[in-house]
Amino acid sequence: MSASQDSRSRDNGLDGMEPEGIIRSSWNEIKPSAIQQRAILPCIKGCDVIAQAQFGTGKMATFAILILQQTELDLKATQALILAPTRELAQQIQKVVMALRDYMGAFCHACTGSTNVRAEVQKLQMEAPHITAGNPGHVFDMLNWRYLSLKYIKMFVMNEADEMLSHGFKDQIYAVFQKLNSNTQVVLLSATMPSHVLEVTKMFMRDPIQILVKKEELSLEGIHQFNINEWKLDTLCDSKVDWLTEKIHARDFTVSAMHGDMDQKERDVIMREFHSGSSRVLITTDLRWRCASLFAASVTGQEPNFGRAALKIASYLFGAG
Repeated sequence: MSASQDSRSRDNGLDGMEPEGIIRSSWNEIKPSAIQQRAILPCIKGCDVIAQAQFGTGKMATFAILILQQTELDLKATQALILAPTRELAQQIQKVVMALRDYMGAFCHACTGSTNVRAEVQKLQMEAPHITAGNPGHVFDMLNWRYLSLKYIKMFVMNEADEMLSHGFKDQIYAVFQKLNSNTQVVLLSATMPSHVLEVTKMFMRDPIQILVKKEELSLEGIHQFNINEWKLDTLCDSKVDWLTEKIHARDFTVSAMHGDMDQKERDVIMREFHSGSSRVLITTDLRWRCASLFAASVTGQEPNFGRAALKIASYLFGAG
């Protein structure tokens, strides 16, 4: 290695990953968030970490970088497992990791069951991803069927732990914990810390470092909001997504609709259309998919939250981007 190459290697945080590459991939500036400043060192030291911070503070991006830091590219096996409460969030995590790994060569797979099982099994066996992100139910199935191995796992990350445990994934999560090696580093990310999350930390984590980022006032600055002042009761009581889509189509606007009655393939197609710009407006019900990669939209109209009395301000802010 030449002197210039050696200097370049020391300056880069990740082997073979240039800082300017990271910025081009995902960031407009280098300044790290509060969670990034406080979590990186304990994780590099191998400590178990509990990181509590509100939505949109860069928790997952932080740990994506740390996972890549520990990844051995020559070892063709899953070395990090990330659990998320929904398929959409697992797919978004995969996109974050893949954007960062462009300058490394690591591979991340979204284990969500959104494709047929045979195709996913072939992908796991042939590509042997370094990192796997998935929802608890499908990851649990892949482990039981022995298509996913935890033999070489170095880091296990639970993203949005409060959401996963409140949605009935407790048994699957506990089963995954029991299959981990005793020396696996465990990282738990959560916006809140209710009793069922604390129970997990006591049972499965070893003297974890706790990081609490002060909750700042939530701001909707920069988000354009449009309020419906008429027919509010009707809107709250009935699912009007398809009706509203037809009305907008009739006025020659390109618009897509998405709701819980659609299967995963339909929702994936709609999201691809929205990301590509072929559809400029997306009307959707609250699918609890948080972070469903709508951050590219400059103008966002949040859905009227059909069937529920009100939106939580944090979920609203997160969905609106």
